[in-house]
Amino acid sequence: MKRLPTLFVSHGAPTFALEPGLAGPRLSALGRDLPKPQAVLVVSAHWLTPSVRVSTAQRPRTIHDFSGFDRALYELQYPADGHPLLAQQALDCLRAAGWQAEPEAARGLDHGAWVPLKFLYPAADVPIFQVSMPHHFNAESAWALGRALRPLAADGVLILGSGSLTHNLSEAVIGSRHTPDYVHEFVAWVQGAVVSGDSARLRQTLDLAPHAARAHPTPEHFWPLLVAAGAAADALPVTVIKGGVEHNVVSMDSYVFGAAYGR
Repeated sequence: MKRLPTLFVSHGAPTFALEPGLAGPRLSALGRDLPKPQAVLVVSAHWLTPSVRVSTAQRPRTIHDFSGFDRALYELQYPADGHPLLAQQALDCLRAAGWQAEPEAARGLDHGAWVPLKFLYPAADVPIFQVSMPHHFNAESAWALGRALRPLAADGVLILGSGSLTHNLSEAVIGSRHTPDYVHEFVAWVQGAVVSGDSARLRQTLDLAPHAARAHPTPEHFWPLLVAAGAAADALPVTVIKGGVEHNVVSMDSYVFGAAYGR
């Protein structure tokens, strides 16, 4: 199999599963265009642990790790299989790179994994497993985690970082179509670093980008972008999947790193 690209997906609010907006159909089109992977490895903003963990469940449950939403959201299931063998391969890659990684057999799929996957692979016919992010993450360690996982993309694993290009939920307004200027400015700066292949600048986003502290009051939804970029074979080419802005301040843009994608 040709080496797969890596993805960064903005997974938005949990309601994205029921309200696809612009991003949902575009992720579905991407899922149809990509070569079908052996498995998807998801690094989600919603699985933080003291040290790195890899989910090894044969049949991971769907975790509804949110509250206060419509009942229909809690009835959704994503019944994909896990892939213990490739999860073990991920463990081997991480340990070879010096990470103290351990298996986690009881872990299910958090909404950072199953919500975007409902669009990428709606039939749930591709095995899924997750790799956690440690609490002590920073830009360089996020990049290094991606680099450690990089060999898996040559073995049919689609590496997916799931976060949010902007994530200031204190300013979110459900259903709002007004977007503050700072969101556009931050998104444009990040896109400029990504499409120019300036990996060093991308890793300094939260220090250099305009309005970075406002766009990401906490960094966990930004780190998956660096994991995905770090896992890519090369900084270019990159495909931008525009998803618009939901709920006033939540950018839904996603990126594909690698030449295996193209329509």
